[in-house]
Amino acid sequence: MENYILRDENAIYYECGFSCDNVIFISLGSEKFFLTDPRYVLEAKEYAYNCTVVESRDLLQTAKVLLKDSKIKKLTFDPNDFTYFAYSELVQDLNIEFIQKANFSKLKRIIKNDDEIAILSKAAKLGREGFKALAKYIRKNAYNQKEQFLNFKAIEKMSQQGKYNLSFEPILAINENAAKPHALPTKKRLKLHDLLLVDAGIKYKRYCSDRTCTSYVDFENFNFKREQKFKNKKHQKIYDLVYKAQQTAIQNAKVGMKASKIDALARDIITQAGYGKYFVHSTGHGVGLDIHEFPMITSKSDTIIENNMVFTIEPGIYLPDEFGVRIEDTVAMIDGKAVIL
Repeated sequence: MENYILRDENAIYYECGFSCDNVIFISLGSEKFFLTDPRYVLEAKEYAYNCTVVESRDLLQTAKVLLKDSKIKKLTFDPNDFTYFAYSELVQDLNIEFIQKANFSKLKRIIKNDDEIAILSKAAKLGREGFKALAKYIRKNAYNQKEQFLNFKAIEKMSQQGKYNLSFEPILAINENAAKPHALPTKKRLKLHDLLLVDAGIKYKRYCSDRTCTSYVDFENFNFKREQKFKNKKHQKIYDLVYKAQQTAIQNAKVGMKASKIDALARDIITQAGYGKYFVHSTGHGVGLDIHEFPMITSKSDTIIENNMVFTIEPGIYLPDEFGVRIEDTVAMIDGKAVIL
């Protein structure tokens, strides 16, 4: 049985059903320890399962004592979890071999169980409700509103007035700002016939949703549906191209494929149309407790796609100083093929 130490909140939640912002989790064979300070002890004892909760005012020193007493020879850790200072403190005077395994918790979580897929599906549906609420607001109140204010309304509507946490800060971008894949909101105002890109998601039971819609701005009929009719011919051309790339990747993604093949399914359509250099990011990423998990759907990824993997398919084209289009859905691999959650 592998011995390991964790500091990442989501990695620890996955192990025991509870986490907080000051915790060290140690697994030694069949024994597991949740080290935290007095602020979190009561909740940890209530919610954390299959582990012993240890109260400490100096987690690193307590961890060292525990590890010394355990007489173990090897301990696996994720170098992403530790600052240089914390790692240096931890290993000092310990006669233990520390084995680096980057992202080992994310690799453990790459195949979701059926319960996780049900939670992710619910998160996706709640995210969709948030998009609908935002669309309704835009139809009624968004004319001439600044991106900054609409971004605030996206937070309000997606979270259902604070009922759910967000997976990440929403991206809401008009016209040329949509050419920046992770645009920051500006004072730019929303007008009729504009192009609006919104990328947002919520958390349900800590699991994330993630979706991007690009829409034509018509205040009477505004919506986030996939069928969009733009007044601007170039907007329409690029939108149709990105949508075709996305649908092709979703419809042809199969278990047993390399992740790079799914990336190629989307990328080749955009490249063949002459816009390859404007598709500046990967086709997708895993989604779970973290908004970016494994598998990564990139042109270089050798990961073999398996049933119960969950990831986004989100091709985009970004024309600097003009506009950008991204269309994103989160899919689960069910019975060999991609199903939109």
